Amino acid sequence: MTAYTKNPDAIAKLSPEQYRVTQESGTERPGTGEYLYNKKPGIYVDIVSGEPLFASSDKYESGCGWPSFTKPIEPAYVTELRDVSHGMVRTEVRSSHGDSHLGHVFPDGPIDRGGLRYCINSASLRFVPREEMAAEGYGDYINQVEDI
Repeated sequence: MTAYTKNPDAIAKLSPEQYRVTQESGTERPGTGEYLYNKKPGIYVDIVSGEPLFASSDKYESGCGWPSFTKPIEPAYVTELRDVSHGMVRTEVRSSHGDSHLGHVFPDGPIDRGGLRYCINSASLRFVPREEMAAEGYGDYINQVEDI
């Protein structure tokens, strides 16, 4: 089993926006994220630790301005924390091992797919295309990704 950790080398390679989002709990502007309109099959991993977080088959268009998913690939790799910033109560989502801020989860997702909307910053993610998953060590998750 792969050991995922907060990787200082990966942190050093982050763009200023990626650093602000993942390490300082920032939020990218709505509609600007690299993966908002990505429809390719594959998985999204934590840009800092490589933890597998979300599958393209669980991605949907929510209209919120950020990539949205119905569930994480491995619930153990996603930590949920109470967030009372900005005058509201929300549930923050962080990667468990990398401790990267990912975004928030809301109870307004598709009812037929569990009712949750994981609203995630593209800046916290790295996309691994289906055809590269096995070579990058994510072969165990290919069954969670739609066929090409």
